[in-house]
Amino acid sequence: MWKNISEHMKARASVKLTECTVLLGALVFSACSSSSDGNEPVIPTPPEVEQIPIRLSVSTETATRVTDTAFESGDKIGVYVVNCKGSESGILQNSGNHADNVSFTYNGLWNPATPIYWQDKVTPADFYIYYPYTAAVTDVLAHPFSIKADQSTMDNYKASEFLYGTSTHVDPTEEAVVIKAVHLLSCAVIKVVPGNGFTAESLAASTVAVKLNGCKGDASINLRNGSVVATGNVSAITPLKEETQYRAIVVPQTVSADNFITVTVNGRDFNLKKEFTFASKKRYTFTVTLNKTSNGINVGITDWADDGTDEGGTAE
Repeated sequence: MWKNISEHMKARASVKLTECTVLLGALVFSACSSSSDGNEPVIPTPPEVEQIPIRLSVSTETATRVTDTAFESGDKIGVYVVNCKGSESGILQNSGNHADNVSFTYNGLWNPATPIYWQDKVTPADFYIYYPYTAAVTDVLAHPFSIKADQSTMDNYKASEFLYGTSTHVDPTEEAVVIKAVHLLSCAVIKVVPGNGFTAESLAASTVAVKLNGCKGDASINLRNGSVVATGNVSAITPLKEETQYRAIVVPQTVSADNFITVTVNGRDFNLKKEFTFASKKRYTFTVTLNKTSNGINVGITDWADDGTDEGGTAE
């Protein structure tokens, strides 16, 4: 009897195993039959991460461009984007930033040479821009730039400009990131007016030339913080003439020369002996009064905003 019972239980177990095998096979067949090609199971495709393009709106502060109002069509700027780390800003590096020296060209709007995107929807970033664009920037801490010694033409004057701007901890947005560009260099405006022995008419009929002497024309620019260091040899700058005044871009520095400003009238030189410091982002006005009786020049100097200080002197 026990033998019959054992054989009966073995038979029942065999039937159960067969039923499980059939059920498992049905499940596999069902999964395969639901695929698109009948051979592979359908795996849901994860949704794509939406990329937000980075757009820029870069403008200049008053009197930083030749037009004094805005960038000109065809101007190119270099753009660096550095992702923040939580509440802390990242550090601008020569390479390996979120965006490295991407060229943007102005034509009513700023258009990138290659589209760039925010890292995601939550990570803020710092922006660094500079003008004019240079394809190869080897050192963001010491970017070389040179002004033109001869700025007597508009093209050379424009080529002597260097603009810089930053915008920090900007949250991802579909709107354009607004960045203000400032002039990192200095601007000298020299006004020549008649004094004793001259009239406006006689001065207008004379041959007049103006030079700024003893100025270094090369600069090393830190793109992280916008600081400027004058480098190279000293030389004279020939400014751009605009009716009765002259304008020149100068690398920030302290200038000390026996002939800081030379005004030549009909072949006769009037030299101003003076030490003067040009600061970054500043424009200075030098009013030069020609005086034949004293054989000299009276110079009044004011900063971008008139501080009421007279820095005059006499040149012989």
